[in-house]
Amino acid sequence: MNGNIVVEAMKPTGIVNDDIYLAHVTPDGHPEHRRRLEAIAARLGRNPRLADRLGRIPAVSADLETLCAVHAEAYLEALAATAAADGTALTADTFASRQSFQAARRAAGGVMAAVDAVMAGAVENAFALVRPPGHHAEIGRAMGYCLVNNVAVGAMHARRRHGLKRILIVDWDVHHGNGTQHMFESDPGVLFCSTHQWPLFPGTGLFTEIGLGPGEGTTVNLPLPRGYGDGEYAAIFHEIIAPLVRAYNPELVLVSAGFDTHRDDPIGGMRMTEAGFAVLTRILMRLARHCCDGRLVMALEGGYDLAALANSVAAVLAEMTDLTTAQPARMAAAAGARKRRYVLSRFETVHCKRRF
Repeated sequence: MNGNIVVEAMKPTGIVNDDIYLAHVTPDGHPEHRRRLEAIAARLGRNPRLADRLGRIPAVSADLETLCAVHAEAYLEALAATAAADGTALTADTFASRQSFQAARRAAGGVMAAVDAVMAGAVENAFALVRPPGHHAEIGRAMGYCLVNNVAVGAMHARRRHGLKRILIVDWDVHHGNGTQHMFESDPGVLFCSTHQWPLFPGTGLFTEIGLGPGEGTTVNLPLPRGYGDGEYAAIFHEIIAPLVRAYNPELVLVSAGFDTHRDDPIGGMRMTEAGFAVLTRILMRLARHCCDGRLVMALEGGYDLAALANSVAAVLAEMTDLTTAQPARMAAAAGARKRRYVLSRFETVHCKRRF
């Protein structure tokens, strides 16, 4: 207290992590492994100023009723059955071990817990550092390393528990979030915006995929040729996504935060750096503060170069805690003019008529 002025303590940024996430075992040489989370933890441990601004949110396990809001019951039963074997191949690249379904339930529940903490005002915003990842998981099948669609579960939980009517999901992973799109493409209560490399797995996410029926116009796909970097991503978020979000006016912002667009990632072909992820975070923070009292929850998806992943997560958290303040307009001004026009012209052609 200084005279009659009371300085309100800054709320922490919430972090969700849990040892069970490390118990999801994939085969030797698989890109998605426990060392990803270990690298992030080690990197955050080397920055005490950042660590002091973080508050731990205990994860919970999503119950089957909650999971059934987005997944088929028969599929969940098949996932539960994987506990009987040391290793189960669900697809050519997606595996489960004895504790994988337990980890997946806690990963989805971790996003739910983050949503609850943000909605209660206990934290400023939150990042769920979870695995297995989720955005490729479809209603009735595993896909692309993903077992349960964590962000989709979080969105449905926000709707059911907190009564929200308009939720934004932004997916900046290098791969299209096919599972998330398909779960909400007929639902006007969710605006799904995805930037992703094209062509690339899983082969979905064309400009012309804009939603179905009452959800037409609330699916926004921005497929990008390889080679897009910080400036182009900043321009896309600043010039396309930001106006959409302000028009939609969501009550909560969820982010499928994949870091495989980093220039050092072995899977993608993009040119993003830690500075670019910080700018995208700053844009979304400003939008969340404008629309919904800053309610922003991120959930970890891809990112397979350990140093790039760890450094990028640290850069995002530095923005979320206001330890740093990125400058989106400055970065967007450095976008390649031809690359920027390619995306903007195709977006405007497809989304020339808006429903919100």
